[in-house]
Parts: sequence; structure tokens; C-alpha cells
Amino acid sequence: MLYIAEFESRIRKWKQFRLGSWNHHVFTSHRSTSIEPRNRLSARLNSASAFDNSPKSTPLPRRFLTNGKAQLRPIVDFSTAVNAQHNSSPDDEDVAKRVEKIKRQSGILRINGVVYHGSKADIERIGELGCGTCGIVYKARFNKTGTLMAVKQMSVTSILEERKRVLMDLEVVLLPHDCPNIIRCYGCFLNDYEVHICMELMLTCLDKLYKRIRHGFPEDVLGKVALSVLRALNYLKVHQSIVHRDVKPSNMLLDANGTIKLCDFGIAGSLVNSLAKTRVAGCSAYMAPERLEDAHDYDARVDVWSLGISLVELARGKFPYEGCKSEFELLSRILSDNPPLVDESEGFSTEFCTFLSRCLIKDYKCRPKYIDLLVDQWISKYKNNDVDVAGWLKEVIDN
Repeated sequence: MLYIAEFESRIRKWKQFRLGSWNHHVFTSHRSTSIEPRNRLSARLNSASAFDNSPKSTPLPRRFLTNGKAQLRPIVDFSTAVNAQHNSSPDDEDVAKRVEKIKRQSGILRINGVVYHGSKADIERIGELGCGTCGIVYKARFNKTGTLMAVKQMSVTSILEERKRVLMDLEVVLLPHDCPNIIRCYGCFLNDYEVHICMELMLTCLDKLYKRIRHGFPEDVLGKVALSVLRALNYLKVHQSIVHRDVKPSNMLLDANGTIKLCDFGIAGSLVNSLAKTRVAGCSAYMAPERLEDAHDYDARVDVWSLGISLVELARGKFPYEGCKSEFELLSRILSDNPPLVDESEGFSTEFCTFLSRCLIKDYKCRPKYIDLLVDQWISKYKNNDVDVAGWLKEVIDN
């Protein structure tokens, strides 16, 4: 009993100091840049109240009333929000500088090698694609070219950690890259109260896809998924010194050509001497054990664990830790249970089972790095193997 009490106390402290408020529930549905519109939030998001972050118990001053009707409250300016506090911290000043840098890129879209200058008025909203804790993604058309795109809309608040998350997502996607497995960004629109990030439109995310077909993916498709995600993660680490920290099926996107791309860099972290120093939460269900423990430093291999959990989920068509009634139970199982591996008796190859067992080694210092996994026997056979992912996708959607 003493052990359980101590463990519960440890989990409570971990949630309070590392995660803050618990916003990433295992069963939360996250958005993607896919073309499966939902209209659940459309009415709310089209109204001015969607951007009103003020306390609802506080009456509006008379200067915000017109003909007896309440008008939209002024939202705190993204770039000046850091000065709202009496004492500006180094973090605040850093955020302000980063905001000013991104503001200079606002309104500039690069589509098929051509630069366009525009405003949010040039974006025609078509329908909602998904939603998450930080905002929504909607399908839209850029009227100057007719280009269809996925637009991520996020409100700007005065909360420092939320602003830093928005900035990280912007900074990563706006960086030019030549990796075919990272989502392509056209540009953004940034004003005092919201951000719109314009990205290429994908067909679906793997989370929605496996739930739609209600069974696991074929092993050769999983091979292409693993290879694509590893290439994206390795590119981020080598070229941008970034660890993703939120690898999961809902952040793996698929287009009609069968190309798999990684998205959502809101909680990505910078690596210093190959170690991640910041304590930012991701989705608890896919977190590596070392992120749940007291160690202050960890490295990019946290994403190897998350990839392994994602592959098990996609292989079986169900979440490996399903049935958990609470976050405490989920975290307890991640820390205390044996890794959720697949077996040859389920119809999987020995090479695939071995690959997953390597990804899901609990001691991260013994877990292989990206470069090691990219030459793994199972992964290597998919580098030149022409798997018809597009054909498989069309077949499962048609059926």
C-alpha cells in the first residue's frame, strides 16, 4: 500500500509540474490536415464569440456595446502580450522577438514555386477537417490560384506556454525543407488574436483510416509508414536539431498517391548536445517511459518509442493500452507493464516483430537511434520495394 501511495503522489507531482493542466487525454480526438470535414464546431467558430477568451462572469464595459449589443473584446496582441506582466522574463523577451520575425512572413504564400502576397480574406473556408486542444483545421481555397489547402487556425492567448507552442509549430513548418515525408507549408496569416497556417491538403490521417476500416494495416504498408516517419524524424534531428515529441497515428498523414507525411510540430523541442531540455507534454498514450519519470534530460529516442506504439496500434487495429479508465492507470501501465509487442502467431514476420521489440525497449539508452533503425533488416527491404500504398488505400476506401 505504501508503494501505491508513493506512486500516486509521484504521478500527481509529475502532472502538476511537467504537464500543467491535463489537456492531452488518451481518448481525445486530434485534428489532422485531411479531407474528412466535420461541421460540429462550424457555427461556433464562425461567430465572434469563438475568439472571446475573456472570463464569462465579467460584464462588458459600455465602450464595447453598440446599440445594446456586445461587440468582440480586444484580444491581447501576440507580440505585446509578453509585456502584460509587470516583470518581463527572458522567456517573454525571446517570444516577442520570435513573433516579430514571423510577422514579417505573414501574408506571404509560396505555391508551386510562385510567391503570392495576400490576406486572410483571400482564403475561402470550405469545411472543418478536425479539431484538437490548440485549435481547428479546416479545408479552404486560396482564391488567387484556386489551390485547395488545409488551414490550421489557432487562437492567440496571453498564456506564455500556449504562445510558445504556436510559435514552435510556425517556426518548424515555415522552414524550407526538401523532405518528402514532412508536411509542406505554403505560408501563414498572423494577427493580434489568431494564426492561420496554410498547408498542403492530404487525404486522411492514419488514425481515422484504421478506425474506418476497423482492422489493422498490412505489414508491407506498415513498412512504408515506418520508413517514412523515420526519414522525417531523422531529417528534423539532423537538419533542424528538433525532436518531434508527439508522434502518433493522427499526426501521420496520407495522400492519394500513397505518400506518408508527418505533421504537427507544436510541441517539438530543440536538441542541445542531442538532449531535449524542455518539459512539454505530448499525448500521454504514446509517451516514452523516460518522459514519465524524473529524469530531466532525454533524447530523440522518445519518438522511437512513440513510433513503436503507433505501429502496434496500426498493426492490430486497436490501441495497445485500451481499457484504461484513467490517466493514472494508463501511466501506471506504461511504466510497469512489459512493452505491448506483436507476435508471429498473429501473422507478422519475425523481422517486423524484432523491429518493434527494438523500438519498445524501456531503457532509452539501449533503444536504437534513427540511423540504426534506418538500416534495420525489416526497414531496409522497403527502401526499394514498390509497395502500392495508393492502390491499397483506394481499395479500402471503396469498400
